[in-house]
This record gives sequence, C-alpha cells and structure tokens, in this order.
Amino acid sequence: MASTGLRKELECSICMSVYTDPVTLRCGHSFCRDCINNMQDTDGGSGAYSCPECRATFRKQPPLQRSISLCNVVENFRSTPSHQEEITGIRCTYCIHSPVPAVRSCLLCEASLCDNHLRVHSKGPEHVLTDPSTSLENRKCSVHKEVLKYYCTEDAACICVSCSLAGEHQGHRVEMLDEASEKKKKKLRNVLLKLDSKRNKTRDRVHSLEERRRKAQEKASREAERVTALFIDIRRRVDDLEKKVLRKISRREEQVSLLLSDVMIEKLEIENDKLSRKMRHIEELCNMTDPLTVLQDPDTGDLCDPEEDGGDEDTGGHDGGDEDTGGHDGGDRGAELISHISHTLSAMIRGINVIFYVQDPADILLDVNTASNNLLISDDLKTATCTRITQNRPETAERFQDYDQVMSRRGFTSGGHYWDVEISGSGWWMVGMCYPSIARRVLHSHIGNNKSWCLYKGQVYNNQYSLIHDSKEIQLPQQISSDRVRICLDYEAGQLSFYELCDPIRHLHTFTAAFSDPLHAVLCVYEGSIKISRGAMRNHHRRILPSNW
Repeated sequence: MASTGLRKELECSICMSVYTDPVTLRCGHSFCRDCINNMQDTDGGSGAYSCPECRATFRKQPPLQRSISLCNVVENFRSTPSHQEEITGIRCTYCIHSPVPAVRSCLLCEASLCDNHLRVHSKGPEHVLTDPSTSLENRKCSVHKEVLKYYCTEDAACICVSCSLAGEHQGHRVEMLDEASEKKKKKLRNVLLKLDSKRNKTRDRVHSLEERRRKAQEKASREAERVTALFIDIRRRVDDLEKKVLRKISRREEQVSLLLSDVMIEKLEIENDKLSRKMRHIEELCNMTDPLTVLQDPDTGDLCDPEEDGGDEDTGGHDGGDEDTGGHDGGDRGAELISHISHTLSAMIRGINVIFYVQDPADILLDVNTASNNLLISDDLKTATCTRITQNRPETAERFQDYDQVMSRRGFTSGGHYWDVEISGSGWWMVGMCYPSIARRVLHSHIGNNKSWCLYKGQVYNNQYSLIHDSKEIQLPQQISSDRVRICLDYEAGQLSFYELCDPIRHLHTFTAAFSDPLHAVLCVYEGSIKISRGAMRNHHRRILPSNW
C-alpha cells in the first residue's frame, strides 16, 4: 500500500494526476507546468495571481522553477511495476496527462471516472453508474441507444424505456434490473446450496469408498498373510511327518533284519549240533563188531530210513518256514506301523482346510409344479426367467403364489453338496435352500423366513447384498462383482455356505443350524433370469469347503 500513499503525494492538485513536468512556486507548492500556466493565464485577466493550493497572492506573475528532484521521483514512480499494474485496467477518461485507474463508469456519458472525477460528476438519475467497463455500448439498447433499465420476464431480455413503451416488448411484464437481478441471484443461491449439498454428499461418498477400499485392502492383506502362514505350517508338518515316517520305517527295517538274522543263525546252529550228534552215533554203530548191539539199538530205526532223512530235511525246511513265519510277523508289525502312520496323516489332513471337489456333477432340476406363474422355466429345467406374461399354470398347494419363486425337485437329507448359479439382469433376486414345508400361498412365503436361508440382492439400498434367515438380515460389507454364486451344504455338520465365484473364490457367509428336514434348492427372480450352471455331491464324511476359508 506504500505505492498508493506515494501516488497521493505526487498528484497535481489541478488535474488530479501524477505530475507531468512538475514546477514549483515561491510558496513551495508544485504543479504540472501546463496546469499552472493555464491557471495563470486565467488569473492574469484579473490583475492578480494566486496559488491554487494555499491561495497565496502575487502582484506579478510568479516565476516557475523546475524541480529536478521531484522530476526524478516522478519518473522513478512511473517506471515501478506497482504503478504499471494500477494502470493496466480501465483508465479514467478525463485524466489525459497521466493514466489513472477508473473506479466507476457512467452509461449516459459513456465515460470511466477515477475517484477525483467521480466526486464532481453529476448525481442526476439519468447518469447511471456501473462498475468500470470498456464496452459501455453493450449497456445501451441496440435499437434506441438508450440505457438498459428494465428486464422483460416474458422474453428474458434487458430493455430500455422505449422498448417497454413502444417497442417489441410493449405490454410485456417488466421489472427493474436490480429487482430482476436479485431474483435471479436468489435462485442461483438456492442452486448453489443444492450443489454444495450434493458436493458434500459426493465428498462423503468418496471418503466412504476410500475407507471401504482401505479396509478391503487391509483385510485382503491379512487373509494373504494368514493363508501364507497356513501353507508354511502345512509344508512344515508334512516335511516333519515324512521324516518321522521314514525314520520309523528305517528303524523297523533294521529291527526286522536283525531279528531275522539272529533267529536264522540260532536255528541253523541247533540243526548243525543235532546233525553232528546223529553222525557220531552212526559212526559208533558202524565200528561195533557185535551185530546184536547194532540191530537192537533203539535210535537206528530213524537213522537208516533215507526217506525219513529227507523228511528231516523237510523238517529243517519247515523250520525255515518258521523263520518265514517269523519274517511274516515282522511284516505284520511293519503293516501295523504303516497303518498307524496312514491314520495319523489322514487325521492331520482332516485338520487342515483343503478344498476337494468332485469331478462328476449331480443334476439339480427345477420343479415346474412349484414355479410361480410369473416364472418361465427352461426345457432343461435349469433356468428360471421372470416374465410379465402369466403362464396360466393350475393353482395347487405346492405352487408359490405371491413371489416369483421355484424349488428344486430333489431334496438333500445327508452328505455334502454344492451347486452354482449364474445371474443375468439388474433386478433383485434370491438364491438359497429351504425346507419343503415352506409356506407357498401366504404373505411371508418368500425365501429368508424361518424355513429357508438365502443370499439376497436388492435395488433399494444401492444394490445392497444381504444374507437372510428367519427374516433377520446380515448385510455384506462389500458388493458382489461376479455374476456367479456357489451354495455349499454340509448336512451333518449343519452348515450352509455362500461363495462368490471370482478369482480367487470369496467366502461370503456360513449359516449354522441343526437341519431337521430335507433341503431343496430355491430361486427367486424379479427381473432377468437365474441359471443353475452345475451341481455336485461329495462323500458325507468330507467337507466341500471349509467354513473359515
């Protein structure tokens, strides 16, 4: 603001502009040379001269002294950037010696005025003052060249008095420009408030989505860490079990080999001693001279029979068979060890959450006898499509009446099963399982009551997805991006799980209940269609999907 104060000090009191070729009177006041010369020419006719600033009088025309220092200050001021900025806008029309910024424009005079000239400007009502403008001709009527004072509400145009009284807007409803402007400003303020509210809601929505994305990323990171740790632990346990099994097998092999070696050697030594005794006895008999002694020897009956000697060899062979029996006993113990290890490994695998799927699918077919009249069932009994053309099916006790629903023909009373669906269309839908005793003809016969469990997608709350049972709703924190859903049943475990078939597969929720009746697949579709893409069964001793996957 220092430049503004300096400008005041450098203004000529006659032209109200910055000095041009400044000169100084004897009284000390300075003026533009041309300005003071004009004043002295006027005063010369009266025979006296005076200072325009302090009114000091002079009998003779006072000499004009050029102020070199003041000239230098004025030149420096004119060259400063602040002064250049001040004069880059609209300039005062009447400040001809030095450019001065204008503060107002007169539409009647078609001139722009600075502060000093605005003070002496006419205050008449016909002199309409506006913000400084270079296009003052746009503020006048192009036909009558009069100032635009009124606003035609019917044609939404600014008009002059002549347009309203005798021109093309004659008889139209008109308003003063200020009044019309205030009304429009009021509307714009209302629009601004609405836009501001909408912007705030959008900003809140963005923050909410960013927070949900952050939480989803954190959850995914935690799940990845948990799965990584799980598989590291699985690999460690399998490696430890492998080493343990190999060590046991090796020790058992050593024990059996050592046992077989000791038994065989011991039996062979016994057999060798027995044969040696027999040979010595025979040699003694052969050396005897008394025939009566030789013939009456009680042990010679077996020794002289070569067939029986062969039988003794067979007996020895049978002893070898005993050795084989001993080896068989060792084999039985090895089999028991292998069986024990196998059971241990099976128990550990059952404790690990591993997914096993069956190769052969089992068909799940829709029961047309249960289908609502607003559902069109495909020929292969796999697809249910909502239609506004009634199917005119007979009304029976088993047919759904109030909702567009259909059940499967088959119910499940044991084992593990899963089936997939593909959804097309943007309407709301439900998929799940129900007891056959579910109501068919009353208000609360929709899926999600106390006899059914379902995954629900609605349109009311921004396509919110929920899990429903016994009319109790569990909203999913995230929307489902895939159009394929898997429903898994483990009847004995009392678990019904829902999964989104994306990459990777995502667990949505698991219901836990003590199932008492057969469970049927059930669909409800309000717009579009739902197709059962596949279904499969598992042995009831195994899980289809772990509940905490």
